[in-house]
Amino acid sequence: MNNKRGFASDNNSGVHPEILKAILEANEGHTVGYGDDIYTDRAKAKLHEHFGNDIDIYFVFTGTAANVLGLNAATRSWNSVICAETSHINEDECGAPEKFNGFKLLTVETPNGKLTIDLIQKHMKGFDFEHHSQPKIISITQSTEMGTVYTINEIKTLADFAHQNKMYLHMDGARIANAALALDSGFKEFTKDAGVDILSFGGTKNGMMYGEAILFLNKELGQDFKYIRKQGMQLASKMRFISAQFERYLSDNLWHENAKHSNKMAQLLAQQIKDIPQIKITQKVEANGVFAIVPPEIIPELKQEYFFYDWDEARSEVRWMTSFDTKEEDIIKFVELIKEKLS
Repeated sequence: MNNKRGFASDNNSGVHPEILKAILEANEGHTVGYGDDIYTDRAKAKLHEHFGNDIDIYFVFTGTAANVLGLNAATRSWNSVICAETSHINEDECGAPEKFNGFKLLTVETPNGKLTIDLIQKHMKGFDFEHHSQPKIISITQSTEMGTVYTINEIKTLADFAHQNKMYLHMDGARIANAALALDSGFKEFTKDAGVDILSFGGTKNGMMYGEAILFLNKELGQDFKYIRKQGMQLASKMRFISAQFERYLSDNLWHENAKHSNKMAQLLAQQIKDIPQIKITQKVEANGVFAIVPPEIIPELKQEYFFYDWDEARSEVRWMTSFDTKEEDIIKFVELIKEKLS
């Protein structure tokens, strides 16, 4: 089995040693289950430091659960959610948002994974018309599945537009730390302060073992959510093992250092390949992803050494993701292999 660090996904990376240490420390003795423990209290306190006290916080196991249940809190079965065609809720959650919530996803084709008012206007219709699903949420991803990052003003513009139309803004923040580093910003500035109502706050892709948080930045939407989480099978009995990770992740700038490194490695990869004439970078490299068109004949050979995913096979476009544990030598050797295969 090839255990070489590849570029398929930041989900493929290991767990940061400090996170593992926090889990081991939480394993000592007994404590109350279901979140009534000191670890969960301390983890929530860390999130309050970043987002303020006027929010509600719920921990769950997975990013899909965070998105599905967070959206559930603000929708009914006759509603619709507007999202990018490339969004995780549309492409990578096996229809779970629609199955469990009953609403309709209205997708938008984008050149870079980012929604704009102009792009979503085609779905802004049918309000108060009982024959039409009722648009209720605009869902964005930060950073996007294309490795791009919304500016604070872009998010504010979408939030204002949503609220003017009696809708909400949801953010899938699976890679929110990478976005924060790209923006040189704290979390609150481009979420709560920008008008985001519901946030899926991820850590798994940035050094945690598992666990995500649902943040109701608009607290009204979190009313009775404890029942939604339980019915959604995401109430962890031994929640301390999720909470302990978040507490450590948000302490001593661990989240910051991990994301800073993975973003830096993506920039290094982009710099190393940008002058190779047979390769074309297709998206701005703003977070920890590099998208590129590569000669199709070398892709299988590259994958044998460094696994990664095709993004658009029709145009021979691939996705290379870097992680908190990617090494400079991984980048250099991978680029050397590319040049060797192209020679």
